[in-house]
Amino acid sequence: MPIASLAPPARALSLVEIIDFKWLMAGDGHRVHVERLQCDPSYACACLQQGATSKIPALRECACRLAGVLKIALTAR
Repeated sequence: MPIASLAPPARALSLVEIIDFKWLMAGDGHRVHVERLQCDPSYACACLQQGATSKIPALRECACRLAGVLKIALTAR
């Protein structure tokens, strides 16, 4: 399910970022529901916040990039 508010090029980029994020989160022991991440802002914020505070640098970086693409503000911890 595409993200309706994004233009086509950003939508394609965000899907790649979402899939990267999903697998990086899985590597850190967390499941991510891709469709819900795209359509439930509170779920997306919670997932991205969890990824942004991971001990895995690649996951932190991916979460921050994806938050920027999806225009989700993460809180500093």
